[in-house]
Amino acid sequence: MAFRKDFLWGAAASSYQIEGAEAEDGREASVWDTFSRMKGKTYEGATGETACDHYHRYKEDVALMRALGLQAYRFSIAWPRVLSYGKHPGGSVNSKGLDFYSRLVDELLANDIEPFATLFHWDMPQALEDRGGWRSAESPAWFADYTAAVVRTLSDRVRFWMPHNEPQCFIGMGLADGAHAPGHKLPWKEVLQAGHHALLAHGKSVQSIRAHAKKPAQIGYAPVGCVAYPANPDSPHDIEAARWGTFAVREKNQWNSSWWMDPVFFGRYPEDGLKLYGADAPNFSAAEMQTIAQPLDWFGVNIYQGRPVRLTPQGAPEIVPFPPGYPHTTMRWPVTPEALRWGPRFYWERYKLPVYVTENGMANCDWLSADGNVHDPQRIEFLARYIGALKQAAADGVDVRGYFQWSILDNYEWAEGYRERFGLVFVDYATQQRIPKDSYHWYKQVIANNGAKV
Repeated sequence: MAFRKDFLWGAAASSYQIEGAEAEDGREASVWDTFSRMKGKTYEGATGETACDHYHRYKEDVALMRALGLQAYRFSIAWPRVLSYGKHPGGSVNSKGLDFYSRLVDELLANDIEPFATLFHWDMPQALEDRGGWRSAESPAWFADYTAAVVRTLSDRVRFWMPHNEPQCFIGMGLADGAHAPGHKLPWKEVLQAGHHALLAHGKSVQSIRAHAKKPAQIGYAPVGCVAYPANPDSPHDIEAARWGTFAVREKNQWNSSWWMDPVFFGRYPEDGLKLYGADAPNFSAAEMQTIAQPLDWFGVNIYQGRPVRLTPQGAPEIVPFPPGYPHTTMRWPVTPEALRWGPRFYWERYKLPVYVTENGMANCDWLSADGNVHDPQRIEFLARYIGALKQAAADGVDVRGYFQWSILDNYEWAEGYRERFGLVFVDYATQQRIPKDSYHWYKQVIANNGAKV
């Protein structure tokens, strides 16, 4: 069995992780430029100053995508490359920065690759962080203005849009845990209020895309999929327990689905989250919730892992612990392909929109072998099992429209620096040489047969 005939096979990357050129053509500093230069914040003090030098090598990278047979490429646009706040507090358009993305889009289309544009993948302008960042009630308006500047320029060629990537990470890890930029450890009430501003920014961004798009826009979303799956897939009780586990707000942290998804699709926060957070819950109005819940065309989600859940004899759901020695990636994430069967199913059933897996992949211990190639059998095994599970979701009746492997290139992995390699293409950071891995050639065959032989 293959996937549907119009299924889109893609790969993904993000601006700060690959572009480099941090001070070229009018780009201003982002929170990640600042954070990565703070002592001890990133592995070996690594920054994205050069990264994969994609800003100068994008044609070479698109050629690799074309040779792979890629049908779609998900990239993000760097806010501080597009708008300048140095001379104008409201932001002035930096035409040189926008020109880069215009050239990239043209190159993708010339190679028959559909561009999927993410407007925010964590690199907020430092000038706006200095004014409060997502903690500021003005941030939704800032984001709407930025959206308009991008959409006016690119929407004659770009159809697919995502305002945000993974608010759980840039809000939770950036403002609560301090592990990511801008590195704050704020009280939970302030974190949730900032999260509300980010969700409101999403809604205003959708409105801005609809208002300024030059061709009909297809708009989605790309949060973290915090997936639970049934310990026994043949047990209706375990399936219901896993559905509960996927959407329940159980702890005072960012790692859940419904707090970040229900407002976008239903216009309300989940009741269990409001009860758990109590006085820490954000202040909001009915009008704001209506703005957040702008109609979307598809549901995008990033899924890397899940947790097994079962129903106890007492009738309560419980997470099943992994046994000692359970397989993990080098990020220490458990290998759980079941997440790509059950996550899309649960989200499709709840939100009733076509599903795109906007990120999935693994970090591996890859190196250049003596024969001049990069052999990554673990990644091939990982992808085969996860894509096979996604095929099972499709066989179960889930409306799955596309899959984006993370990532096309090895790149800057945030606080992990250059230690972790997620790419289908190996990058020698010293020389910027690109070497397709064995998994690249394997994925090429998967695309060619539309997943029939996974």
